[in-house]
Amino acid sequence: MRGSDYAELRAFAAIAEHGSFVRAAAHLGLSPSALSQTIRTLEERLGVRLLNRTTRSVAPSEAGARLLAKLRPALSDLDAAVAEVRDDRDTPAGLLRLNASRIAAVQHIAPLLGEFHARYPDIVVDLVTDDRLVDIVAGRFDAGVRLGEMVEQDMVTVRLGGEAEMMVVGAPAYLQRHGVPRDPRELRRHRCINFRWPTDGSLYHWEFERGGEKLEAAVEGPLIVTEPDVAQRAALDGVGLAYLFDFHVREHLDAGRLQRVLDEWTPAFPGFFLYYPSRRQMPAPLRAFVDFVLERQAPAPRRQSPGTAKPARPRRPGAPPGRR
Repeated sequence: MRGSDYAELRAFAAIAEHGSFVRAAAHLGLSPSALSQTIRTLEERLGVRLLNRTTRSVAPSEAGARLLAKLRPALSDLDAAVAEVRDDRDTPAGLLRLNASRIAAVQHIAPLLGEFHARYPDIVVDLVTDDRLVDIVAGRFDAGVRLGEMVEQDMVTVRLGGEAEMMVVGAPAYLQRHGVPRDPRELRRHRCINFRWPTDGSLYHWEFERGGEKLEAAVEGPLIVTEPDVAQRAALDGVGLAYLFDFHVREHLDAGRLQRVLDEWTPAFPGFFLYYPSRRQMPAPLRAFVDFVLERQAPAPRRQSPGTAKPARPRRPGAPPGRR
């Protein structure tokens, strides 16, 4: 194997995984033109086309797909070998790739980064926020952060924070004009702020539970959003009722700017979890981050085995932006 072979093959794998020369170049720290030249050199040397290119997409050819199937395990073994060598350092170093929903990134990951960086200055955190459900293995992420109910059963999970709550809230002036709903079925007579799920364009059906009774409400109103902060602002301005996480509205509830309704229908549920595949050799940056998270639990829980952190409530078919 020539000295440049490894770089060329890793470049090919990065393009196939990202589906884009631009995104792959950014991931590898190269310019798109340099990456394109690398792939042309590799294809000319092998005598086959590895990638089919259009103006909008890039995907492996039949020959490229066969090469990629054999290449991925080899690259993983090489990454593990490098990680094992780095484990011998006094301070863990390397790249930690995390995928999280926007709300999880803002509420649970961002507050950790300052202290984590101070302790591990040689670890580079690559945090990608995405409200879609992402296959972290296919995306070559070390770990993800989502609600526990959205995590696959074969993942190792570590709790981030405590339980979460969704709250139906409205401005006092709105409730004075339109009345206070006592039952989710009464929401059909109210002006509600809808959430549109960014991945498929569907509207979130508000979900409720009291005792053993579960209800879904297809609400209607004057506003549809994909951003919770916009819904919060609209609720404060009296546009209608909103269904939001507790941390979006707690300050306004305490100050009396918003009032909670239907609270007996919205019990707390298990919140966000860091999750990652079970591995024989965990990369040093991920192990450092997991241990760092566990230190901040009170009381500190044991690292959980696959599936043990799942909530008692069944997996919900849909969720507003951030619920995933």
